[in-house]
Amino acid sequence: MTKNKISVITLGCSKNTVDSERLMSQLKLNMFDLIDNPDQADSVVINTCGFIDAAKEESINTILSAVELKKKGGIKKVVVAGCLSERYMNDLRKEIPEVDAFFGTEAYEGIVREFGGNLKYELLGERVITTPKHFAYLKISEGCDNPCSFCAIPLMRGLHKTKPMNELLAEAKSLALQGVKELILIGQDTTDYGIDLYEKRNLTELLRKLSEIPGIEWIRLLYVYPSHFPEDLIKEIADNPKICKYIDIPLQHISDTVLKSMRRGITKRRTKELLDQLKERIPNLTLRTTFIVGYPNETEKEFEELCEFVYDIKFDRFGVFTYSAEENTPSFILGDPLTQDIKEERKARLMEIQKEISEEKNRALIGKKMKVVIDSLEGDFYIARSERDAPEVDGEVLISAKNNKLNIGCFYHVEIYDCNEYDLFGNLLLLAG
Repeated sequence: MTKNKISVITLGCSKNTVDSERLMSQLKLNMFDLIDNPDQADSVVINTCGFIDAAKEESINTILSAVELKKKGGIKKVVVAGCLSERYMNDLRKEIPEVDAFFGTEAYEGIVREFGGNLKYELLGERVITTPKHFAYLKISEGCDNPCSFCAIPLMRGLHKTKPMNELLAEAKSLALQGVKELILIGQDTTDYGIDLYEKRNLTELLRKLSEIPGIEWIRLLYVYPSHFPEDLIKEIADNPKICKYIDIPLQHISDTVLKSMRRGITKRRTKELLDQLKERIPNLTLRTTFIVGYPNETEKEFEELCEFVYDIKFDRFGVFTYSAEENTPSFILGDPLTQDIKEERKARLMEIQKEISEEKNRALIGKKMKVVIDSLEGDFYIARSERDAPEVDGEVLISAKNNKLNIGCFYHVEIYDCNEYDLFGNLLLLAG
């Protein structure tokens, strides 16, 4: 009998990536063939994102493309899962009836059964790694308890649920045996790890135990919520050599007026105190953040306050989103008074400020030596990352491929000789120990 060839398409964030990797492992365990190209598959599973308007649009367009492929006889079955499906399942069923089945988030059993398979519960932590083999995302929790007014994540992912530490350690050991050297910890709010299961925030204990796993060289922290940053976490990041001196701490805004309406649970003063404390106690710390511009009560005054804050703090990295009014969120009743043009103009202004800061920081690194990991070979350059760089969202270190034969996934030392606004150029020194 011919095997069912299934293509899994992942949209959205790294948390969706982990969900797809777990699903793909279950499909593989049920003897289905996994196909990268949906044009060559019998069936397609689309793991959707429903976070903001742009993500919803991408998800809808991907579903419609798969449906069109089905109509032409290219594939037999279209299955839609993930955040958009969790949030708008009934609407999607009515609007796109050509889809064979809809599932929500983490619906591994239902999807596997849809194809005639059975969920292997004892192997639910197994994953097919879709990132380069030397790094992987480790999702330590699901859902979120924070009341942010603009965010629809709790509607799609539910309240915060800690993944037991023993399961995470087993998963991390399995990843290390597959060649993973860098673990990137993710969750809707990683600082809340343990609060529901162990009645305390014990991200620090998890980090310490993960760092003891042979083969793991770097551990990177993303989505660290600012309003309840654990005190012991600062010391652990500073003292543990395996934890990257890198913190992704989404602030969203700095104006007290906007922060209060956003229900962020923190003030401008407390934010600045925390950032000062982090930079003082963690030497060579790289700070990444995200901001939202165009929130309903963000006047030009609040936006200028944000710009001044960015000039003052000089973040190493940041991203900017334009506000998206999401149904059934508290901020939805505020309307969406600012035009998209104004939002985009504010986003561009903020990114222009960051561009100057980033280039200034990069120029200060010329002549410095740093440890990097090789991610890929593209054209004339090896693409590498330092401790300062998370995959996909940050800058890169480019090393000439001429007269160099480097191994993907290995660590090397380089000396920085040039830069542009976001990337560095390095000369190879030696293999990192």
